[in-house]
This record gives sequence, structure tokens and C-alpha cells, in this order.
Amino acid sequence: MSTYMAKTGEVPQRWFLVDATNQVVGRLAVQIATILRGKHRPEYTPHTDTGEFVVVINAEKVRFTGKKWDSQTYQSYSHYPGGLKVVTARQVLAKRPERILLEAVRRMVPRNRLGRQQMTKLKVYAGPSHPHQAQQPQELKPRS
Repeated sequence: MSTYMAKTGEVPQRWFLVDATNQVVGRLAVQIATILRGKHRPEYTPHTDTGEFVVVINAEKVRFTGKKWDSQTYQSYSHYPGGLKVVTARQVLAKRPERILLEAVRRMVPRNRLGRQQMTKLKVYAGPSHPHQAQQPQELKPRS
């Protein structure tokens, strides 16, 4: 008996469309990360990219539970003294709403070359339109 290991390019990759309207950030991010990594497929191989593409629309309409709009923070550091910038989720939503979902999913994929490659398959858009109609993405219903 041998274990099946998928090789790069062997597993066909589909495109999924997710509408983030009124979805809780963490719960939606878990589902997106699972698809990006390919863990929803029987051919899942930990060391190979068997994931699929995910297009997220209406990222500006996500929601947090509790008081996370003011308590959830995002940091960036310029590597200069005093160069640490800390902003709240409410400030990020006003400036770059896509970043909220991108950061949530990025923290759920591996922190290595494979994780960075899988993150390139995530396309997040603040509004309802996206430029990926040619790929014919399938509508993905988020779990309730």
C-alpha cells in the first residue's frame, strides 16, 4: 500500500467566487484558507500547492463580532527607529478594506515559500465587481 502524493500541476485548479457581504471575518478566513491550501480535496498534499483560486468581492461589507472594530489592530514597521505604525480595524476599513481579509487569511497559511505562493491565488476586491469573469469562477456559499 502506498500513499498518494500529488505533483505540481497534476491537480486541476478551479476558481471560486465568495461574497463577503455580512460575513464574520474569522469564519470566512478559515474557509478561504482551507480552499487556498487545498485541504478540502482528497488529493491534498502538505508539501505541494494543491489549492485553488479564490476571488472575494464586497470585502468592505465584512463584519466583526464584539468590539473588534476598535480593539483589533494591524501593525507595520518601517525598520527605522520609531517606525512602528499601529492602526485599528476601523481605520483599515476606511482606507484599504481588502487588507482586513488578506491579513486574516495570511495568518492562517504556512509561513514559508508555499504559503506565500498560495496567497497569490487570493484576489480580494472591496466592491462587487472583479476582473476575473473569463475564469468563470463558481459561486461558493459560505457556511452559516
